[in-house]
Amino acid sequence: MTVGSLNETPRGSRLHIAIFGRRNAGKSSLINALANQEVAIVSSVPGTTTDPVYKTMEILPLGPVVLIDTAGIDDVGELGGLRIKKTTAVLAKADFMILVIDAGQAPVEIDYELELIRKAGEQGVPVLGVLNKIDLYPEAQAAEFERLLGIRVVPASAVSRQGIEQLVQEMIRLAPKDWALPTILGDLINPGDTVVLVVPIDKAAPKGRLILPQVQTIRDILDNNAMALVVKESELKAALAGLVRKPKLVVTDSQAFSKVDADTPGDIMLTSFSILFARYKGDLEALVAGALAVDSLNPGDRVLIAEACTHHRVEDDIGTVKIPRWLRRKAGGELHFDWSSGIEMPSELGQYKLIVHCGACMINRKEMLHRLMQAAGAGVPVVNYGVLIASLHGILRRALSPFPGALRLLEQSKAGVNECAQGLFGCAGTGR
Repeated sequence: MTVGSLNETPRGSRLHIAIFGRRNAGKSSLINALANQEVAIVSSVPGTTTDPVYKTMEILPLGPVVLIDTAGIDDVGELGGLRIKKTTAVLAKADFMILVIDAGQAPVEIDYELELIRKAGEQGVPVLGVLNKIDLYPEAQAAEFERLLGIRVVPASAVSRQGIEQLVQEMIRLAPKDWALPTILGDLINPGDTVVLVVPIDKAAPKGRLILPQVQTIRDILDNNAMALVVKESELKAALAGLVRKPKLVVTDSQAFSKVDADTPGDIMLTSFSILFARYKGDLEALVAGALAVDSLNPGDRVLIAEACTHHRVEDDIGTVKIPRWLRRKAGGELHFDWSSGIEMPSELGQYKLIVHCGACMINRKEMLHRLMQAAGAGVPVVNYGVLIASLHGILRRALSPFPGALRLLEQSKAGVNECAQGLFGCAGTGR
C-alpha cells in the first residue's frame, strides 16, 4: 500500500455509480469523460468489458465516487448470459445507475433498457439516462427516449465532451441525499471527550499498520474534535488509571472483549469496532436479532460464515476456527459450516440456520443492507462477528449500552418479547 493510498477515501465510503448499457454504447468512453482521463479501456470491438470493473476517482462537486463499468446488457451466448448476470448483480452495490444509450439506436428498440430499468426499480436504484454519441447522430432526440423509458435522458458525447457538465449536474440532483455513510461514533461523543481504542497486536494484525476500521474510527474521533488514545489490551488498565478524566467510551477489537470488559470500570461505555461498523455499514438491530437466534441452533444445523473480502488466514483464525468452535459449544454438538468470501454470497441461503457476517469494512452500506435483505428474504437471521462474540461471552448488553434502540431490543428479548429474533427487518430499525 502506498502512502498516497493511505490518504484516499476507502472504496466502501464512496458514492457507487453503476454504468450500464448495450455493447459499444460508449460506457467506458463515458467513464473516461467523467474522470477527464483515460481510466477505462475503450475499443470499437463490442464486448471489450467482460466483467464489472471498479474505478475510484473524484468527480467534483460530487466528491469521491466509484464508477462501475459493466458488460453489455445485450451480450450474447452462454458466456454473455453469465456476464449479464454479473452485470445486473451490480445493482446491489449501486447508489444510482447511469444507463448509456447509443444515439444511433432506434427509440423503439428498447427492450433491454426497459428490463434493466424495471430491475433497478425493484431494488430502489435511481436511473439517469445518457444519449451518447450525439456528435455522430446530431438528429437523435433525447426527449423521445425520455418519453419511452420514463427516465431523465441527457444528450451527450463522451468524445467531444458535449453535455458532460450537464450530466454531472443531473448526477448531483439524482444522488441520494443521504448517500454519505453516517458517522462511526461522532453522535456518541462531544468535543473534548477522550475515546480509548484497544488494538491488539497479534498474528492477525497487518505488519506496520492498523486495519481500516481502526484508522477510520480514529479519523472520525478527530473529525468530531475529540481525542483518541490507542493502547494494546495489556496496557488498558494502566492507561485508564493514568487519565485525569475518565473516557467517554472504550472501543475494543472483538477478540479482546472479555479482558477489556474486565479491565474497564462499569461506569464507562464499552463497545467494539465490529459493533460500531454493524451500525455504520448495516442495521445493528437486525444483527442483534441474529444474535438472539443463536440460542435456537441445534446439532446438525448448517451455518454460513460470510466475509466481504479475502485475507491471509492465521492460526486460530476468527472466522474459520474460533467462531465455529464457540458455536459448536453453544449448540451442544457438531454444526455444518460453509464459508464464502468476496463480492457474492451463495445463492441458496435458505439452507442455513444462521449467517455470521464479518464487519463489512470493505463494502459499502448499500451492499451490506442488500445482503441483509437477501438473508431476510430467505428467512435466515444474520449476526456479525462483533455482536456474536459479545453475545457468546455474555457481555452483549454492556457492548450495546451506547445504542438505546438495539439495547431495548435485547432487553425485550430477555423479558420474553422475542418475535424480533425471527423477523429480522420486521422489528429492526436503522440502528441509529
